[in-house]
Amino acid sequence: MAELASRARVPILSLDESRAAADAAGVPAELADRNLFRALLACPGLAKGINDLLYSLLFGASLSDRHRELIIMRIAWATGSDYEWTQHWQVAQSAFGCDPEDLQAVRDWRRSSRMDATDRAVLAATDDTLETGRVGAQTWAECERHLDGPKARIELVAAIAAWRLISEIACSLEIPLETGTPSWPPDGTSPGS
Repeated sequence: MAELASRARVPILSLDESRAAADAAGVPAELADRNLFRALLACPGLAKGINDLLYSLLFGASLSDRHRELIIMRIAWATGSDYEWTQHWQVAQSAFGCDPEDLQAVRDWRRSSRMDATDRAVLAATDDTLETGRVGAQTWAECERHLDGPKARIELVAAIAAWRLISEIACSLEIPLETGTPSWPPDGTSPGS
């Protein structure tokens, strides 16, 4: 535990402390074991708010699981968030059925033949937001053409913002990967390599 805490900029709660805090805050038990939430649960109200935001975008949303996971992986790659990349590398495949080659393709999506027009619109919106803080007019027009209805477009913007927030938290607090988890799956290639 001391080694884990020494690698982060804030205390990482013990598993028992994290589980108790998650239970008290109404955060799902499965998150209490993840280092990100073991740090966030030091601020239970914040952890609950972040959980609620993420879950609203993960389950029952109009934006497809595939597009949300491509957004997350692109943000992780573009911001150098090993924690976010590593977490969603597994989740995107096991829970949402994403193809690992599609996930890897976000590294250089503009040159990838794996991306269709909707993928490209969503990833362009992500890059626009990362670069300028907003989706540009031309990119927005593409999103209107390819995403079904205003709800999906609102969720697109919210997903970009939400997982940018997670990336910022993970990077700024230097949240360590879970013990035994390899960095930058599947091949260890990081944005700076």
